[in-house]
Amino acid sequence: MSLNKTTKILLIASSLWYFGEGLFGPLFAIYAEKIGGDILDITWAWAAYLMATGIFYVLVGKFINNSIYKKQVMIFGYGLNALLTFGYIFVHNTQQLFMIQIGLGIAEALSAPIWDSLFANNLEDNSNTFHWSIANGHPHFVSGIAIAIGGLIANYISFEALFVTMGVIQTIATIIQARILL
Repeated sequence: MSLNKTTKILLIASSLWYFGEGLFGPLFAIYAEKIGGDILDITWAWAAYLMATGIFYVLVGKFINNSIYKKQVMIFGYGLNALLTFGYIFVHNTQQLFMIQIGLGIAEALSAPIWDSLFANNLEDNSNTFHWSIANGHPHFVSGIAIAIGGLIANYISFEALFVTMGVIQTIATIIQARILL
């Protein structure tokens, strides 16, 4: 019933990633308005992210399925996500926001399906409901905590401080995730 080294690394790194991502949470709408976006811009930016993620999930899954470089692609996806998170600092209009959102969708597609596959392949018992509940429950828990903290950072400091915090946390998650290569 215990988790091996790889599944522990996957869970720790993804918890940090979800924490970094979760800091932004519902603040996305406020941020989008701050750079001149309206309800439709926010809607289109989020839609662009979801559509890019969905399309690239399928493409990445198809092309990386039999690759020996799955772990490297996943880590690249984590790193790209951290880099693009820092990119929010330089967004000044909705067009730039759309580009960041599409990039984040691609980054997620490079990492999430491979993460799922690696997690499944490294479980001693693939049908272990408890381990799958940890894998699926931890993002909600850490994101919930992060949303509260993100609101405090954006309110009392700035969005720029929030994005730097997010990017640093996601960079740390990438470094931890890279330990699966060892």
